Amino acid sequence: MKLNWGTGLAIWLVLFIGFILYFVIRISTEKKYDYDLVTEQYYQKELVFQQEFDAEENSKSLNGKITGKKSNAGWMLSFPETINYSEVTGKVLLYRPSNKNLDFELDLKLLNNTFLIPDSRLIPGRWNTIVYWNYKGEDYLYKNEIVY
Repeated sequence: MKLNWGTGLAIWLVLFIGFILYFVIRISTEKKYDYDLVTEQYYQKELVFQQEFDAEENSKSLNGKITGKKSNAGWMLSFPETINYSEVTGKVLLYRPSNKNLDFELDLKLLNNTFLIPDSRLIPGRWNTIVYWNYKGEDYLYKNEIVY
C-alpha cells in the first residue's frame, strides 16, 4: 500500500492529538501536579480587603518595620524597637502555596522585640508569612514571602 501526503498528514494529526491528550490526562490525574487554592474562603477574604489595606497602611506609618531572617533556631521576626511589647497581640500565619496541609498559625506574644517561628514547624521551601497584630487599638499587617 502506498501512502500519499494526505494520509501521512492525517496520521500525523492523530498522533499529535493523542500526544496532547496523553499529557492533559496525565497532568490532571497525578497528585504531584495538584496545587490547592491559596485560600479556601476566597470570597470571604475579599470582603475584608479594605481592613487589610488599612492595616498595611498603618504598618507603613510606623517608625520601624518588621524584619525577618533565618537563624539556627528557626525564622526570627524582629519588631520595631519603639513599641511597648507587652501591648502587642495578634497572630502569625504561615502558609505553603504548594501544600495546604503544611499551613499553621501561631499566637503572637512578645517578651522582647523578636518572635521566633520554630525550625521544627518549617520545612525548606517557599512560605508566605502574614502577621496580624494590634497595638494600642490600631491594627497592623505584615506580609512577606520567605524561602526557608
